[in-house]
Amino acid sequence: MSADTGESSPPRPPVPVRVAWESIDRHRGLTLLAIGGLVVGGLMAVLGLPPIDMHGPLHRWFGIMDPLCGGTRGVSYAIRGDWRLAWAYNPASIPLVVGAVVLVVRRLVGMVSGRWLNVWFLLPRRVAIPLFGVLLVALEINQQLHAPLLMGP
Repeated sequence: MSADTGESSPPRPPVPVRVAWESIDRHRGLTLLAIGGLVVGGLMAVLGLPPIDMHGPLHRWFGIMDPLCGGTRGVSYAIRGDWRLAWAYNPASIPLVVGAVVLVVRRLVGMVSGRWLNVWFLLPRRVAIPLFGVLLVALEINQQLHAPLLMGP
């Protein structure tokens, strides 16, 4: 019960996610980024990887991987449908590509129907930041364990 009014407060949602069908696209920027990423990833999947070395100095000189190492190759393989190699190069590449495809499908449905599926994750910062940190550290450890693969061409 609320101390001020004597009324009970509304129940909290069991899952910290808000989903709404609305007449406005509240994730337009993210969708445009996803479209751009899929176009670039598709070009890499068809034409091959860029002919430049995109590794940072720690990677090149000391073999220290960062969480993004293997991401370009991982996205290229994920778009080609080779999930095993995508996972080997960078596990984050698969949810990245799948998420981008979901955003594009969401965009197409919204353009046809005039209604947009808008989703918000309502995690408090005290939960979201440590969760993101743990996932980032886990990805870093995974990438470092796969250093010989990632050091290759």
